Amino acid sequence: MNALPRIAPMRIDDVDTVLATEQEAHAFPWVRANFGDSLAAGYSAWVCHVDGVLVCYAVMLLVLDEAHLLNITVKPAWQRHGYGMLMMTHLFSAARAHGAQRMLLEMRRSNQAGAGLYRRCGFTDIGQRKDYYAAAVGREDALVMAASLS
Repeated sequence: MNALPRIAPMRIDDVDTVLATEQEAHAFPWVRANFGDSLAAGYSAWVCHVDGVLVCYAVMLLVLDEAHLLNITVKPAWQRHGYGMLMMTHLFSAARAHGAQRMLLEMRRSNQAGAGLYRRCGFTDIGQRKDYYAAAVGREDALVMAASLS
């Protein structure tokens, strides 16, 4: 990380840039309504900029004593530079401030880079969801993971 990153709440004005990154980073991206609905519902949504460039974003649902990570994406050109870990650290802090005791997520079983990040953050496997995600051919299982925030 050369320049100082700045994490801020995601705003509706960010959605166009977030959506472009989402489409660049994922074969099966979220659509505009996913981000708009998340913001309208008051989900914990964040963007990270470096020198005015969006490098990472995340959306997390906070309910009672649990946080559910719904989406975290690092712009492909900025991956493997610590921005995913930076955002996860921020999300853990935000979830704790809300009173969450643990964080849950589902991820594609094939997402080895994501699995590595999540395990470094203290996530462990707690289950799977069969045929959860659309895939190029058929469906792909989701790995369900959890991390303690206490």
